[in-house]
Amino acid sequence: MRAATFVKAGEDLAVEEVQDPVVGASELIIRVKACGICGSDLHMADVHDFSGGMKPLRKGVVMGHEFCGEVCELGQNAGSKFKVGDRVTALPFVSCGHCFACLSGSGHRCSEAAYTGLGELPGGYADYVKVSPHETLHLPDGLDWNLGALVEPLAVGLHSVRAAKLNSGESTLIIGAGPVGLATALWCRYFGARHVVVSDRVPERLGLAEKMGATAVINAEKEDVIGSFKRIVGARPSVILECVGVPGTQQLAMDYAPAGGRIVVVGVCMAPDTILPVKAITKELQVNYVYMYNRQDFELALDLMHRELIDPTPMISGNVTFEDFPRTFENLKNDKTACKVILMP
Repeated sequence: MRAATFVKAGEDLAVEEVQDPVVGASELIIRVKACGICGSDLHMADVHDFSGGMKPLRKGVVMGHEFCGEVCELGQNAGSKFKVGDRVTALPFVSCGHCFACLSGSGHRCSEAAYTGLGELPGGYADYVKVSPHETLHLPDGLDWNLGALVEPLAVGLHSVRAAKLNSGESTLIIGAGPVGLATALWCRYFGARHVVVSDRVPERLGLAEKMGATAVINAEKEDVIGSFKRIVGARPSVILECVGVPGTQQLAMDYAPAGGRIVVVGVCMAPDTILPVKAITKELQVNYVYMYNRQDFELALDLMHRELIDPTPMISGNVTFEDFPRTFENLKNDKTACKVILMP
């Protein structure tokens, strides 16, 4: 099969022929129809050492964890829920399927979980990808491949907003209008936030935020973020969702928060960071870190897209084939105007 493989940090991915995945007794093989490019993939492709807490990728690794496609092969013990030709998406890991974590929908916490597209198992930047049947979900009829590839980033945003324990009518500040920040804005609006204010330094991203549910936007390059927020809302934000993940943004969130405020750290910071704890202590802030999502997040995102109760299509910047994929992937490391570019093998 064809796959876009990692060569080394700073070099284009290589599209080449690699071995087809071999189905296990309790596994499925999916023919990939769409796979989104995630910011974490762009970061991983630039990791040179272990200083950021993430292991550098090996040569030949196939990334990609935002995928959907058609079932094309089933293991002998894969069960009767799926058949060849079914349109599906899957949580990006293969787990045991019978421990407490798996049965409760948190298979990524399974002691046997192997992650897809992160160096352990080949990911969706390929013609085929291997998945667990218990982590696989049918795509609703009429839901196109692009939307199927958006389920994973939508689940990240949903999981983050759930962690915030958002109440209807509250005010929220989302720091960062990348794909996860935009997904977070969509969910804040869906769950009834009165004010969904998004800050970013890129005007194009702020325009997308307005299409994704933001009630107001702040250009952090030109404006004082918290001063602008207070002029818009009349007070500091009840909930702050930090969706950037670079050193310094956690401290910004603490600076912006009111006494008793709630902060959810969504952005994955891969470098050492420093905070001033006294700010969080004296304000008695609730600071919550989130990681990934669970099966229920995938299910709700699929259901609400199918019923047209949420519309994430403004996130889609375009599609790309294998022919242009390596150059597109490399360009996205510096292109802050594009949002979600989706590979269609």
